[in-house]
Amino acid sequence: MGSLDGRVVLITGAGRGIGREEALFFAAEGAKVVVNDPGVAIDGTGGDSGVAASVVEEITARGGQAVASTDSVADWDGARRMVETALRSFGDLHAVVNNATIERNRGLTDLSEEEFDDVLAVKLKGTFAVTRWAARHWRERFRSGDRTDRAVVNTSSGSGLLNPLPAQASYAAGNAGVAALTTVAALELGRYGVRVNCVSPSMARTRLTVGVPGMGQEPAASGFDPLDPAACAPVAAYLAAADCPLTGQVLSVRGGTVAVNRGWSIGGHVHKDGLWTVAELDEKVKELPTDDPFDKLAQALSGALGITGRDRLQEMINTLLDQGEQSGSPST
Repeated sequence: MGSLDGRVVLITGAGRGIGREEALFFAAEGAKVVVNDPGVAIDGTGGDSGVAASVVEEITARGGQAVASTDSVADWDGARRMVETALRSFGDLHAVVNNATIERNRGLTDLSEEEFDDVLAVKLKGTFAVTRWAARHWRERFRSGDRTDRAVVNTSSGSGLLNPLPAQASYAAGNAGVAALTTVAALELGRYGVRVNCVSPSMARTRLTVGVPGMGQEPAASGFDPLDPAACAPVAAYLAAADCPLTGQVLSVRGGTVAVNRGWSIGGHVHKDGLWTVAELDEKVKELPTDDPFDKLAQALSGALGITGRDRLQEMINTLLDQGEQSGSPST
């Protein structure tokens, strides 16, 4: 018996990387899977219907059940169609895993409006669109008396929540938005029996992280590989399982470590019974303890990549920004 026996699950961005590993794992756990992926490049261009089809073939060859969907999550009607694909193929939909994403890595000064919009369209709008269409179906089922457990598992990233990386303004913003959307959706959809949680992978070896320092090394011939994108799959499956009690949570996943994210929290404060002056704020606020984003990122990377020191971190930032400048002409 698998943990997802009888569950119908739609997984977006399931043709490669983390999404592919989730699709294979979910199917092995007994789920019927809609493998959604238009087969685009990292930047969202192009398309290849064979990407989703190949994962379906892998699943069926192992005795599982799956169908392919090649619609884009950024397409409003496409999001509706992929939900309809699950209903038409398997008669129900129990869980959605919003995994689809693209990247346009470029510094703020060179990132165009179109590039920014494209990333947000897939990462944030796409997560909303698929969730919205699934939730409308679940609401009707609930109103008709169906009390089946339903679940949404969103996907964020450490680059957005814990240590946003330079040259990833659009990617970090989209992932942070997904985490906020998770909380709102959990509060709204609970009355229809829908749980909404989020996984936040970090340091996973996928085509999106090929150029990140320290991510290019080959996995060891034996033993656990902490960079394996498959590390996220059982966490997502746990959140999609019918007996999972969690909702409104964001779980960070790095290798074999799973941690609960606390999100933004209130730190030290100053108070005055009246309107502050700029001079008063200058005196008081600078005394409050604050986090330096350089120090936070250096601390995160020192443990993960061995990068230490502010100068070394600045070198890495410069390299990332220079790569973005070289990949295309600055946009006005």
